[in-house]
Amino acid sequence: MNCDVTQTYDLLDELKEQKLSSKVEVIVAPPFTNLQSANQALLDTDIEVAAQNMHQASHGAFTGEVSAAMLKSVGVSTVILGHSERRAMFWETNEMLAAKVNTALENDMTVIFCFGEELDDRATGEHFNVVKTQLAEGLFHIEDQHWKQVILAYEPVWAIGTGETASPEQAQEMHEFIRGTILDRYNKSIANNVSILYGGSVKPGNAQEIFGKPDVDGGLIGGAALKAQDFAAIINAFS
Repeated sequence: MNCDVTQTYDLLDELKEQKLSSKVEVIVAPPFTNLQSANQALLDTDIEVAAQNMHQASHGAFTGEVSAAMLKSVGVSTVILGHSERRAMFWETNEMLAAKVNTALENDMTVIFCFGEELDDRATGEHFNVVKTQLAEGLFHIEDQHWKQVILAYEPVWAIGTGETASPEQAQEMHEFIRGTILDRYNKSIANNVSILYGGSVKPGNAQEIFGKPDVDGGLIGGAALKAQDFAAIINAFS
């Protein structure tokens, strides 16, 4: 919940002035109120726009919610689902997220599916089990062909907005586990080709080392993306 429409225009204008690597897919996710404005501002670029959330119903008495059709009507066909803040603050369950995933896929949208463990889970050694359950209950019902519409985003909740960051080795360990879990449920092609992003206090100073790990395919960037120069430096950490 950052940036009004003027601030969004200013941030995107600053981002467009940066020299960004052509090898990296860049997606920005402004609030609902700024989605159409952002799309218009980015028409002359390769930067895509995603929504931060979406309701699972197509329409109805769900005051304050936004449907897949509403998003697509303003040119948005990518949606973030299951962000840790949605899970923690708004009690989104794995079952609810499975329904949202279904709706997004039925509407030919791309899903950025978020998941990750709390600090207590890691402290008690349950982090692998928590991640496996979130994937199994929220995502592993989809058919093989739908994986081309899915991007995964691993968020160690204890490293979001805290200044703490999973070490590159911890990130790689979990990303490798995630890929192996997908292999066990699906097949080698899906496991190898799905993009797995890391989200948790990524900054210009640590991006290159994190992204250099073999199973880390990108980042889900929070606060650092609110500064165009920092966001550009993170993007260019791949090149």
